[in-house]
Amino acid sequence: MAQEKIVTLRVNGKEVKIIAPAHRTLLEALRHEGFVEIKCGCEKGDCGACAVLLDGNPVDSCLTLAWHAEGCEVTTIKGLGNTDNPDPLQKAFIETGGAQCGYCTPGMIISARALLNDNPNPSLADIKQGLGGNLCRCTGYTRIFEAVELAAREIRRERQET
Repeated sequence: MAQEKIVTLRVNGKEVKIIAPAHRTLLEALRHEGFVEIKCGCEKGDCGACAVLLDGNPVDSCLTLAWHAEGCEVTTIKGLGNTDNPDPLQKAFIETGGAQCGYCTPGMIISARALLNDNPNPSLADIKQGLGGNLCRCTGYTRIFEAVELAAREIRRERQET
């Protein structure tokens, strides 16, 4: 039997204690705890559907062991915004039709959020590179790129107003 470890982390601002064997991925551990907004795609780091922010950096939770998140802040798509107060990216994905089936959307938005946190004025090439680890089989990417550009403009506008 694999040795289990208690892992304490913050998920979307709330402390969570996870009991996990040493081999359990962050994806498995979080979904086990009810964070089903994190999608399970390829489970080998190719699709980005499971992306979360780990201390502000995007990671594929399917490749990250749960114990590596000890003491870290984990942000899922639900930690960015909600229906009453959506993140500009969430709003832009809806407005542009960037989310079709929606399966890749949480990971796309997480990766795009990391990109915009580092670069609030990305070029199309920057956006393509920033989302390079995320696969979508529905949209052909054009509307996703438009959503990121729209959100970037909105974020810059909001910053100018404050």
